[in-house]
Amino acid sequence: MAAIRFTGCLAILTLGFALPGSAQQGTLLIAQKGLASLAIVDPAAGKIVAVVPEGGITGHEVTASPDGRYAYVPIYGNSGVGSPGTDGRNMVVIDIAAHKIVGNVDFGHGVRPHMPIFGPKDGMLYVTTELDKTISIIDPKTLKIVGSIPTGQPESHMLAISHDGRRGYTANVGPGTVSVLDMVNRKTLKVIPISHNTQRISISNDDRWVFTADQTKPQIAVIDTRTNSVAKWIPIESVGYGAAPTPDGRYLLMVMAAVNKVAVVDLKTMQVARNIDVPGDPQEVAMNPDGKTGYVSCMASHELAVVDLATWKVKSTIEDGKNSDGIAWAKGR
Repeated sequence: MAAIRFTGCLAILTLGFALPGSAQQGTLLIAQKGLASLAIVDPAAGKIVAVVPEGGITGHEVTASPDGRYAYVPIYGNSGVGSPGTDGRNMVVIDIAAHKIVGNVDFGHGVRPHMPIFGPKDGMLYVTTELDKTISIIDPKTLKIVGSIPTGQPESHMLAISHDGRRGYTANVGPGTVSVLDMVNRKTLKVIPISHNTQRISISNDDRWVFTADQTKPQIAVIDTRTNSVAKWIPIESVGYGAAPTPDGRYLLMVMAAVNKVAVVDLKTMQVARNIDVPGDPQEVAMNPDGKTGYVSCMASHELAVVDLATWKVKSTIEDGKNSDGIAWAKGR
């Protein structure tokens, strides 16, 4: 039985002055793998405003509640996917304004929980639980685990969910496959072969295409969600990793860690339109909902690259801590 624990809440009164995470700007959340903590960043000021320790074992990814109040950080452990190390078994809940842990979900045993995503329609929180070969379903109101969805594959590391909430797609790293999930009926529909190894996953804004990066060749697999098969391959300069579409749906930004660049893929032509130089070892991409700015975590340089989506250039950088990886945007409140 999974144990659930709350650690309290803090109410904050604001008296006419703006705080980071205000309705005008929102807040960036960054998983600091090297510090086992969550950084809370004011993107307008370009600086970290708080660092919240996660309890000594690191989380790799983070998401924010739809209202922008809480951050959810699954505690993966001290290993890489498929490698020896500790097996994380819990997820911490952080009050973004209060800068403190206020809740915890214990999965009951080591599962290496990794990618958290809120369902766009049902409000449930879905978390990849690698060692169980499942997606765990959590009610964020009670922090109770209310179900699971089998992926049919080991190392289901990352998850994307369609905007109608009906389909899920996991990148299964070691097997080099993508599982297609029926999120409503909680079952695996299909397993799609990609490569000997694949990483990260994202979905187009219109739910037509799913993208994952082949780790054996410099190419992006493009899955047609109507047929659940690989429809085409997009060659890129170097092996890809994290990716995200721009808010207008026109482009996909795919990081290429080995060459310190981000490929900008035109989703109309399915070709690389340009590459952007970024600081060392880029990992993941997040977007400001205003459609003007993207953010890239750069692990080796301990910086967040701020990308102007009009000029396709890095306009500034933000120091983001040691070995930062997962990024999420939290709505201003």
